[in-house]
Amino acid sequence: MSRYLKTGLVKMSELAEIAGNIATVRERIATACAKRSPELQSVCEQPRLVAVSKKKSLQHVLRAYEAGVENFGENYVQELVEKASCSEMENCPNIKFHFIGHLQKNKVSKLLSAGDRLFMIETIDSAPLAKHVNDAVAKRKVETPLNVMLQINTSGEDSKSGAEPDSCVTIAKFIIEECKQLNLKGLMTIGSWEQSTSDSDENKDFKLLSSLREKVCKELNLERKNVELSMGMSADYEDAIVQGSTNVRVGSFIFGARVPPPET
Repeated sequence: MSRYLKTGLVKMSELAEIAGNIATVRERIATACAKRSPELQSVCEQPRLVAVSKKKSLQHVLRAYEAGVENFGENYVQELVEKASCSEMENCPNIKFHFIGHLQKNKVSKLLSAGDRLFMIETIDSAPLAKHVNDAVAKRKVETPLNVMLQINTSGEDSKSGAEPDSCVTIAKFIIEECKQLNLKGLMTIGSWEQSTSDSDENKDFKLLSSLREKVCKELNLERKNVELSMGMSADYEDAIVQGSTNVRVGSFIFGARVPPPET
């Protein structure tokens, strides 16, 4: 059993703070939505809150679920599968997991073993990876296509995963036309720390992703409301929402610092 599924390793005081932290995040989400431009307010719904639970215990996930969170983000395949497959999930019928880490082809089958609990892969960054995931889903003979997002490296940093911005339309077109087992939900980016902590009113990475959505919609004849933007984390989710994010990934603000539970 993974140490993340063991009980008795988490301080009750830490768990007690989760519901209050989630309430604060939701308040800030609502405030940020109100600051959107009139145009964005007319086309963007309140964003989906994804609680990033990587390296956090099952107890953390269950407490957040009790507080109303249904979407959880995990960076590691094994951890996501273990959490999604544990017996406690039987009491969480609406829980959904998003894979938000870099995905290797040799881990795809393992990730898909999470079954219906795997709601979305947010980190498809190439046509070959999309094809590999599509074929793996096809082998499982499921009726519903798997939701995916196309990750874009908007900052140009070597340390960041993601497709080059110039290839966005080409890869999106490939997923839509050649990967019938996948449902392209939108575009995702992480962005640079420099932009996230800047005093500027506009995050250039978020602006670029928004412009890429406009380009994808125009060239592929898609409605903007059907192409989501996953951008914004604990340090910058409010700015991301103001700039049109429909999916924010908040971890440390909800759960606290990510310190792995001790080995026992």
